[in-house]
Order: sequence, then structure tokens, then C-alpha cells
Amino acid sequence: MVAVVAGPAVAGLGEQAGIADKWAVVVLFALSREPCRHGELVDLIGGVSRKVLTQTLRRLRGYGLVDRHAEAGKVEYVLTDLGRTLVKPIAVLTEWAHEHGAAVAGFQESKKD
Repeated sequence: MVAVVAGPAVAGLGEQAGIADKWAVVVLFALSREPCRHGELVDLIGGVSRKVLTQTLRRLRGYGLVDRHAEAGKVEYVLTDLGRTLVKPIAVLTEWAHEHGAAVAGFQESKKD
């Protein structure tokens, strides 16, 4: 008997969880430390446009991973309880990227020839 490791259901898990796009994991990681305002996230993340950040935050809110708190004209974004369940897996991926990022970049560079 052959075990199926991946298939349509598994491939769609990232999308269903709301973390399949380029910026979602970065935004979730940024919010894992503390609530942030929109402009603070733009500065903290770097390289993301305000429009894309707004779209990402809306999508993450739609999946129940991020909440938006507005008080006295001040809007902050914060991880929900469900969003906080992703902090450890994201931290593991981040650690892996720090440990192996140079090797991945070296491999990609070697394939350009």
C-alpha cells in the first residue's frame, strides 16, 4: 500500500489557513511580538506597500487570524487566539531560514549558470 503524503487537500491547507501568500507569514511574525499600527507594520516589515499590507491584513482578519482594534482614532492589529497558534510553527520556519538561507541562496546562484 502506498501512503499519500500530499494531494489537493494538503496542498490547499496553507491557502485555507490564510497563510499561503508571500506577506501573510511575515505579517503574522511581526504581530507575534506585540500589537502594531498599520504604519508600524510597514516600517517593521519593509518592502511591503501599504496597499498590499492592507489586503493582507484584511485577508488574515477574514480567516480569524488577526483582529483590528480601533480606539480613540488609533487602530491596532493583534493576533487572535487562533493566530497565536501559528507563532511556534512560524518561529521554526524562521529559525530554519536563518540556519539554511545561505545554502539556499548558494544553490540558487549555482543554478544560474
